[in-house]
Parts: sequence; C-alpha cells; structure tokens
Amino acid sequence: MANWAVKWLVILNLLGVGTFACAQNADMGASTYQAICAPCHGTDGKGNGPLREALKVAPPDLTTLAKKNGGVLSVSALYDVIDGRKVIAAHGSRKMPVWGAFSPELLYQYDKFLDSSYDPEVTVRTHILAIIDYLNRIQEK
Repeated sequence: MANWAVKWLVILNLLGVGTFACAQNADMGASTYQAICAPCHGTDGKGNGPLREALKVAPPDLTTLAKKNGGVLSVSALYDVIDGRKVIAAHGSRKMPVWGAFSPELLYQYDKFLDSSYDPEVTVRTHILAIIDYLNRIQEK
C-alpha cells in the first residue's frame, strides 16, 4: 500500500475513533464501519472505497457475504476477521493501522468520551459486534 494511503488511514482512524460515542442515539455500527472500514470497502460496503485504487487486492463486496454463504451471515467468521484472529492476506499484518483502531489503548487515548473505568476488552468487542450488526443490515436479499 502506498505510504500516503497508510497515513490517510491512520488519520481517518484517529478522527473516526473520536466520533464513535459522540451521540448516544447514533448508529454505532454504521459510524464505526464508516470510520474504520469504508476507506477500503466503500460507504455502501460494495468494495468501492476511496483507497481501492491504492490496494493490491480489491476489497470484496461486503453486502453479498450472506448470499455467498447460503443466506447466512457467519457472525463468528466475521468476528475473527475483524479482530484479526483470521489472517486475511489483503489486510496485511496485525500492525496495519486499521487493526490498531480496535486496540483499547488507542480507543481510550483518542476518544475522550469513553470512560476508562470500563473494561477495554468489552469496549472493543462492542464495536466489533456493532460492525457485524451493521453488515447484517446491509446484506443483499
């Protein structure tokens, strides 16, 4: 990935992380997805994000995950991909900036709205599950 693309992702992550908890009535899944995933996967989840041209492997259409899996969206498979347990070659190493967005240290450092008395692992899990919920809602029928 081009050096400018990595810097852009870091900036988006830093700015996006602070927007997660700003509005209590906001859609956490949608806002987390837009801040972390949309630069590559597109705002509509179809793999057409602004960084697509800079990537070696085109991002997949996330709106067809259930269709490709017999009509079922696999929560456990998605969770493993998002939290980094399942290595996806196109996502690069776990040191890739997008993965750092889900580290408790980064969440608490840049999101002043988060109460650091909460368990950081629970906070990270909540954001990952919110993304999965959002992806479930944008699946093609």
